[in-house]
Amino acid sequence: MNRIVTLDEFIIRRQKDFPFASGELTGLLRDIGVAAKIVNREVNKAGLLNILGVADSQNSTGDVVQKLDLYANDKLIECLKNSGECCGVASEECEELIAIPPVDDKPSKYVVVFDPLDGSSNIDVNVSVGTIFGIYRRVSDPAGPCAIEDFLQPGNQLVAAGYVLYGTSTLLVYTTGRGVNGFTLDPTIGEFCLSHQNIQIPARGNYYSVNQGYYLKFDLEMRRYIDHCSDMNLMLRYIGSMVSDIHRILFQGGIFLYPNTRKYPQGKLRLVYECNPLSFIVEQAGGKAMTCQLERVLDLEVNHLHQRATIAMGSPDMVDEMKEFVQRYSATPIFGKR
Repeated sequence: MNRIVTLDEFIIRRQKDFPFASGELTGLLRDIGVAAKIVNREVNKAGLLNILGVADSQNSTGDVVQKLDLYANDKLIECLKNSGECCGVASEECEELIAIPPVDDKPSKYVVVFDPLDGSSNIDVNVSVGTIFGIYRRVSDPAGPCAIEDFLQPGNQLVAAGYVLYGTSTLLVYTTGRGVNGFTLDPTIGEFCLSHQNIQIPARGNYYSVNQGYYLKFDLEMRRYIDHCSDMNLMLRYIGSMVSDIHRILFQGGIFLYPNTRKYPQGKLRLVYECNPLSFIVEQAGGKAMTCQLERVLDLEVNHLHQRATIAMGSPDMVDEMKEFVQRYSATPIFGKR
């Protein structure tokens, strides 16, 4: 029988992989694991506690905020305050960054960005949701509070990223730039246990994931590529939770698309909280992630916390195929077009 390896044990063993291995990043990942267990508990009993449904507010980007969004947001911040390893957080649910005071006067070296509950509108109908997080090493003076430049770093500066999927089982998947590993929560012992080691995305898959209800609002080149997917008898799967859609593609292959539309000419997904962390994971698993304008997502300049972006990510051969359609049919010149 294989020996059970818990998330805490695995993180400590792999600490040598971190560029600045001194324990702080180890503690941060463990704090996020604790927060995920708490959020998982509340997600699974949401109906019993009457916390389903819509709160009386909207977030900074205009989305209706679900009650569990707020709960997950608060718990993540609370857990990240405990160890003193994090000097600040930025959340999709908050307009501005939140500075965290040092614990025992110890300077903190990292900041955390997160979407506390991606796809939260699915909760009312018992469909999977998730948490997305990214960790950066701060660039501001460690002797002072965190600054906005700590959060406006391109995705290629991430030191760790991951997601938690709350579904039929609860999984935490993360990378520190040395491959991707997954952990399943064992409710009998209350621990995340290593279940998927060195995840590799297939070069191709049988799935494409896009909100096809917006088909007529997409640019011509994206409509042509979606037609191609249909002509190839690929199966359309779109859950409306980016974590769930990417998780399937990570294991079974395929492509996830969220192009620009007339309403969202810059794209809808948030670069800091969604696109960058998941692109880091996909690339570490052997996949590709680019915008629908054919820029590598992780190289994009970040100008503000709630910046939006288009995205195409997943199996490398399929992303390359999508790129060819954009180059062929785009009405405007695309960099690298032949």
